[in-house]
Amino acid sequence: MSEQQPEPSDDRFDEFDEIVAEETHRDPDLAVIEAGSRTLRAQAGAPQGDPVPARPEDPEVDKALREVEQELSTRWGETKLEPSVTRIEALMDVLGQPQRAYASIHVTGTNGKTSTARMIEALLGAFELRTGRYTSPHVQTITERISLDGAPIEAERFIETYHDIKPYVEMVDASQEYRLSFFEVLTAMAYAAFADAPVDAAVVEVGMGGSWDATNVIDASVAVITPISLDHTDRLGATPADIAAEKGGIVKQGATVILAQQPVDAAQVLLKKAVEVDATVAREGMEFGVVSREVAVGGQQLVLRGLGGEYEDIFLPLYGAHMAHNAAVALAAVEAFFGIGAEHARPLDVETVRRAFATVTSPGRMEVVRRSPTVVLDAAHNPAGARVTADAITEAFGFSRLIGVVGTSEGKDVRGVLEAFEPIFAEVVVTENSTYRAMSADELAAIAVEVFGADRVQVEPRLDDALEAAITLAEEEAEYGGAGVLVTGSVITVGEARLLLKRG
Repeated sequence: MSEQQPEPSDDRFDEFDEIVAEETHRDPDLAVIEAGSRTLRAQAGAPQGDPVPARPEDPEVDKALREVEQELSTRWGETKLEPSVTRIEALMDVLGQPQRAYASIHVTGTNGKTSTARMIEALLGAFELRTGRYTSPHVQTITERISLDGAPIEAERFIETYHDIKPYVEMVDASQEYRLSFFEVLTAMAYAAFADAPVDAAVVEVGMGGSWDATNVIDASVAVITPISLDHTDRLGATPADIAAEKGGIVKQGATVILAQQPVDAAQVLLKKAVEVDATVAREGMEFGVVSREVAVGGQQLVLRGLGGEYEDIFLPLYGAHMAHNAAVALAAVEAFFGIGAEHARPLDVETVRRAFATVTSPGRMEVVRRSPTVVLDAAHNPAGARVTADAITEAFGFSRLIGVVGTSEGKDVRGVLEAFEPIFAEVVVTENSTYRAMSADELAAIAVEVFGADRVQVEPRLDDALEAAITLAEEEAEYGGAGVLVTGSVITVGEARLLLKRG
């Protein structure tokens, strides 16, 4: 990393020393220590503290936020949809089109959207742009969904934004066949908050699909499509090509499309869409991509090829090959946003790019929240996501024994998720989260027994009991000093586990 970056303060060495000790025990090669040194220097500029906001400390503010959450909860949830943008367009009209007040980058795909959006946000912010980011779902707190300048919106501002647009929401409710949904109102809040800030650029993640998603009232100059696989097939289609047709709806006339690696049939659909709207296409593996990657303490060291050239010595404090590919997509998206491409091939300032990637966090995505034993959280909830998580866990940690804690939602390919994790889980504790969408622990256990066998499955309906059971299993025999726990299956399960473990 650059010698110009500040030296880390002394209180940051404790966790570093613990990580290095672990890694050196497994591999005493001096290269591990060298990688750890680079890691620490890279992270010196990273923001401190938990990137997920806690509940407001002021009881009055917390009460007001809960009242807003309660009002929003009376609307259609995110799983009940009427596929159109009619209502959100009507709301944008009466609000004065706030989404037109800034440039935007629109992100869709099946897996990797949130992490990619967070990387794009970090890069834009490093180049001194005021940013807004809208992602979903939240891990723990609803205010996470709307970020300004890289930080979740303050609870007071969230409340104020809601009350500012509430009269207009009620006006549109009265004029439509159906009331605005929970997600539509939140989307409007994000667009209004960004305009009010004001931001220079918004990074917007779709909720589901693309064409009829509530976010699709922006006119983004850059459309990002992360890897497409099967998920929400009841709403988006039964094949990658069908899903690609829906997700391709975010590509606007004359835009630049940044395509992650895609199944062949999905890529064909997306390329055809780009031709129809005269969009410029940049494809991972062709115009940009990952040149090389090495596992490092606390993440990985990358060489990325962007639209403007090669970027060496990039430290990314996230685990897994999929995160490296997300980084390549994010970099290309920001290059395109700044007008870098085939006709204007010039690299961004590499030191700025390095600083940006070194600050990236992605809560609930391959996130270590405890050590001795190591507990990792990952929100994989479909087979494709589970497979990349399994690969990343194997590569980054090398656990001698891994216990899974799995809680899923109804309507998901649960068998596919469990089959993806079966080779790496010594045992699995099945559980359920607190929402009405949760699959019951008994129902999940029945499937898990078919995949793992009865002797490898434990049932603990309460998540706190499931975590305790998994940690006990990881610790129970001295020979398993390198044991770990992976909590997965749902963003909601991961969020609730994160809250329990962070409090503990």
